[in-house]
Amino acid sequence: MSQAHGYAAQSAQQPLAPFAFDRREPGPHDVRVDILYCGVCHSDLHTARNEWQNTLYPSLPGHEIVGRVSAVGSDVKGFKVGDLAGVGCMVDSCRTCPSCAAGEEQYCESGFTGTYNGPMFGGENTYGGYSDHIVVDEKYVLHITHDDNLAAVAPLLCAGITTYSPLAHWKVGPGQKVGIVGLGGLGHMGVKIAKAMGASVVLFTTSENKRADALRLGADEVVVSRDPEQMAAQANSLDFILNTVAATHNLDPFLNALKRDGAMVLVGAPEHAHPSPNVFNLIMKRRTLAGSLIGGIRETQEMLDFCAKHGIVSDIEVIRMDEINSAYERMLKGDVKYRFVIDMATLSKGA
Repeated sequence: MSQAHGYAAQSAQQPLAPFAFDRREPGPHDVRVDILYCGVCHSDLHTARNEWQNTLYPSLPGHEIVGRVSAVGSDVKGFKVGDLAGVGCMVDSCRTCPSCAAGEEQYCESGFTGTYNGPMFGGENTYGGYSDHIVVDEKYVLHITHDDNLAAVAPLLCAGITTYSPLAHWKVGPGQKVGIVGLGGLGHMGVKIAKAMGASVVLFTTSENKRADALRLGADEVVVSRDPEQMAAQANSLDFILNTVAATHNLDPFLNALKRDGAMVLVGAPEHAHPSPNVFNLIMKRRTLAGSLIGGIRETQEMLDFCAKHGIVSDIEVIRMDEINSAYERMLKGDVKYRFVIDMATLSKGA
């Protein structure tokens, strides 16, 4: 075992604070990654504060990890010391179920092992990227193909794949009109990726003051969703909608914007359920309402390569490790454009 240092919450009521713990030494198939940057996801906050009622304490979040390989096991073939590497939302899965066999490990029937907070259906706790290093099986480590702005690459490991996966699965591309609901950490990535895929992009927001930024990020149109006239003008016009909002809201106005056979996919996870949509908004136009969860390892690598090819990174604000608790409070207020990233060089190892 080797000692690691990071920031963890000891309970739902306590802020994150310095925490020393043990990581395993790399086994034959393991890669040790010294962490350079770790993005801050809203899921980190939900977990640290036990808002989903499933937190294992101590809770050390972080699943948007970019770093450099510092050691590899004897049987590792795909990485060498000095390589840039990424770790996303999962570090293991059963590897044998139909989902894993199909390269869709995020839907593992036994529950994938989260980079932090342990396996989905219970088991030994895992500690994430708010730390100086991590040891992960080679199969769950990603190659970073960007050559600069590495801090802004980190959020691609969650926000990037969360938006890329449904856009790719529903085959978004040229000639399509695509809606993105919400301009936050997920939504701004959805705009960039959908635009790079060749679609015409409509950004739906509750805030008129986000119009200029949405256009800067690549949106072709901006619709204020609280304006009934603006929403009515979009009726039956969209091929696909990616809904990134993690707050409870009425889905019907967005379903009405879909064409026949259009689909709206939810990637935000609200604390409370959305009101049930009007079934006639689905059956009268053969519309689809679906959900999507990150992506498998193969697709995550595909996303990273796609983003590198198109020069896509996240819009970020870099913070110190000891600023994480104030960053959580700012995130709750929407006071970030659009993702916090921790510079792990600022982590004190005096814990």
